[in-house]
Amino acid sequence: MRKILVILAACAACATSGVAFAQTATQPMGASPRVERALGQVQTRFASANTTHDGKLTREQAATGMPMVAKHFDEIDTHKNGYVTLPQIEAFMREHATQR
Repeated sequence: MRKILVILAACAACATSGVAFAQTATQPMGASPRVERALGQVQTRFASANTTHDGKLTREQAATGMPMVAKHFDEIDTHKNGYVTLPQIEAFMREHATQR
């Protein structure tokens, strides 16, 4: 599912927000520079889409700010809470990046 990673990275690249925040998720040892770059872009995009600043992205927030996350929302929301977190999105990306 390299396509998902590429699309998520492209969505993240179009983020125009200057929002800065502490990196909450750690990247695994040996992650490729491409994966690390994509994850960094997703973190920025997540911060912009998370308008309530609660660390949780609802389906509606995802639809507005992260369309590819919205498209795969049910797969990413593994706990079926009705929201996704940055670590869940990153785990989804890592899983699909290794399946290519």
